Amino acid sequence: MDYSAKTEEFFKTQLDDWPLARTNYGLLDRVRIREIDFGNYRVIVQYNPERIRSSAAKVDTRSVEERPCFLCDVNRPPEQTGLRFDDDLTILVNPFPIFGRHLTIVSGIHRDQRIAGHFSTMLELAGALKDFVIFYNGPQCGASAPDHFHFQAGNLGFLPIEKDFENDKLTKLLTIWAGTEIRIWRNYGRGIATLKGKNVMSLEEVFSYFHEKFRLFQPDKPEPMLNILAYVSGDSYIVHLFPRRQHRPAQFFDEGHGRILLSPASVDLGGVLITPREEDFSKLTKHDLEDIFNQVCLRDDQIEKLFVNFR
Repeated sequence: MDYSAKTEEFFKTQLDDWPLARTNYGLLDRVRIREIDFGNYRVIVQYNPERIRSSAAKVDTRSVEERPCFLCDVNRPPEQTGLRFDDDLTILVNPFPIFGRHLTIVSGIHRDQRIAGHFSTMLELAGALKDFVIFYNGPQCGASAPDHFHFQAGNLGFLPIEKDFENDKLTKLLTIWAGTEIRIWRNYGRGIATLKGKNVMSLEEVFSYFHEKFRLFQPDKPEPMLNILAYVSGDSYIVHLFPRRQHRPAQFFDEGHGRILLSPASVDLGGVLITPREEDFSKLTKHDLEDIFNQVCLRDDQIEKLFVNFR
């Protein structure tokens, strides 16, 4: 089922009924942006002070256990109603937006953030919300609610990676397996693998292989560190995989002039860097971003090794 029209109607109703959401979406008109040019591609830096809650969120086990879960139905504001998607998931309007249309899609059960067993649901969402890109932030990769399973979604056309994927100079085809293309990004500053295909079962099998292989590299993690973007283009699913080496860069913890409050998650890795502090928005440089991406992302050759048996 195409949920695009239903979601748009729901979104407008929420803005009418929920003053906080209406105010914050209105503030998006004041969000400042600037571009940093890397030659073959660019990234956008967004100054968005309302996102401080997410960027600076304490996600250590003790902090998470001591606060009420803001995604559970009993703790959500009474004005925040939902649109049911299936027997488990409910679509919510995110009241602290990055996108002009920003959704959080939450499980009705309070359970940990884990992608295993839910990748096909992510594709189902991408197929139903064709005007949106669906994104998943792992429990140690930007999810500010690592204790409650959820996806997010934002309107298509916002993230630079969508357009960059059409540039053949930025990716190379590693192989095609059961109709699914496996592409590795080259010289993009971030280690990324992209799956493109029409067959959900084939996409699931490739993802499962990748996920299990990556798990071997990080056996001490609750799940391998991963961000995912998924959307539909034409008649194909596009899935961008961002395997991670760490959650936050050293600059995040610097207590002096070198501090940059940037906590990269799916949107940042997709090419829109969210800076909730004006000083970071103003001073962030190309060199800073190269260093930050190098700290948190895998190298191109490391990504390729995760798919070695698919050659």
